[in-house]
Amino acid sequence: MGVLKYRYNNFYEMILSHASKRGRKKALFLGKRSVSYAELLEMSDRLAAYLHEKGIREDERIALFMKNSIEFVVSLIAISKVGAICVPVNNFLKSDELSYILEDSSAVALFASSSLERVVRASNASLLCRKIVWQGGAAPSSGIDEITFAEILKERTLYPPTKRSLDKCAVIFYTSGTTGKPKGAMLSYRNILSNAESAIALFAINPKDRDIVFLPMFHSFTFSIGLILPLYAGASIVIVDSVRPFSNIFKQTLLKRVTLFFGVPDLYNALAKARLPWYFRWFNRVRIFVSGAAALQPKTLRAMREKFPRAKMIEGYGLSESSPAACINPLHLQKERSVGPAMPGYEIKIVDENMVEVPVGERGEIIIRGDNVMMGYLDRPEATAETIINGWLLTGDMGYVDSDGYLFIVGRKKDLIISKGINIYPREIEEHIDAFPGVKASAVVGMEDERSGEIPVAYIEAEDGQSVDMSELKRYLKSSLADYKIPRHMELVEELPKNATGKVLKRVLKERLAGKREE
Repeated sequence: MGVLKYRYNNFYEMILSHASKRGRKKALFLGKRSVSYAELLEMSDRLAAYLHEKGIREDERIALFMKNSIEFVVSLIAISKVGAICVPVNNFLKSDELSYILEDSSAVALFASSSLERVVRASNASLLCRKIVWQGGAAPSSGIDEITFAEILKERTLYPPTKRSLDKCAVIFYTSGTTGKPKGAMLSYRNILSNAESAIALFAINPKDRDIVFLPMFHSFTFSIGLILPLYAGASIVIVDSVRPFSNIFKQTLLKRVTLFFGVPDLYNALAKARLPWYFRWFNRVRIFVSGAAALQPKTLRAMREKFPRAKMIEGYGLSESSPAACINPLHLQKERSVGPAMPGYEIKIVDENMVEVPVGERGEIIIRGDNVMMGYLDRPEATAETIINGWLLTGDMGYVDSDGYLFIVGRKKDLIISKGINIYPREIEEHIDAFPGVKASAVVGMEDERSGEIPVAYIEAEDGQSVDMSELKRYLKSSLADYKIPRHMELVEELPKNATGKVLKRVLKERLAGKREE
């Protein structure tokens, strides 16, 4: 497994170090704005001074309900300096959902984008938080202490940083809540910085690199890999505050000389088909495309390799509870349908229901051990004890490893379909459906059946402007899958329900299916 060594103990230390060594180097770009490491340090110091003045102390929680912005990055560095804990919040949530997270995390302050003011005002933020800091405007309202970033970033008396060790909690990410209420996964600095050290060792990330961040910063993948990794390495970040127009992502990639491109399958599917100008294909400087958050189709992987022969397209795997990265394909050997071996410093195993490791090639639950395994769930000791056993994180994902140690995922444990006592893995069926002409994406879920226990049902989203011949698809599946795996019902849908990073929400499909059965 190997032991990782750390250059810094917390987020503030790394910015302080880079500002002293390469202060004039650009840390952040956003449109026509740019911020050097020295300027990032100064802005963070001023925000930290404000927090200190307002009585924010060590281990208190500050929620970030913000769009992609320079202020988001400044906030997480300042929060680190005062020793508080950052709680990134999904900015697609509604007021009741925001209220739940603010209350569950005991957030004492809320940093919010003014474009989200309506949601904030409709929530219980004013009752639950002592302060609200607005990014991008928003006039102060009634009783609660409110202020804008612009006001804070004026001259202030600076305070020395709170000493924050590697094993102190840095961030609380709320899981998507596929079952019950979302839980707060507590991640230490060691957890998150282990991802940075491991990725640097694999891909030689260095100060000359530039990555582009267009995925939401509140997501653990973007937070750890898109933000902390380049800042840890002293590299630069190109921030895109909106994915619309779509062409702006590629414009910024070209103009800002991006070398690291972190995306999700939905975007790569579109990029693989897009008619890009010849000059983009020849003059872009991307050396690595990384895909995470959901499964990448082999046809997309092959198309990307053909379109960008000078870059490597690699797929990885992880979850919020593992900070989030755990496995990734190395540059020298990538395998289709695999998420690669464990990253340096981490270990993975495939086990049966008794936590006994199964032989190579056999399927079981994926468990992870290493510095990336979370501290636990906030205020949920029982859930933590069920998820972390003897240092091993039980992922709830099913898979197998080959003789080279490469991991292949076959689906979620809770999504497993058992028909007449036989295990059916939805991902295997989805991979076959996705390869059929005209299919953009698919999702297979189990439906209760009196005779079989469960049967597979498929929901299919077609490529834009294309149709899917369902009769031909069924014939195609019969030629490549055992009869019991073939979905009994297949339905074309306009769009599959997805979360912010493009992962299909099977919970929504199951609810839709249950609703139909009750009618």
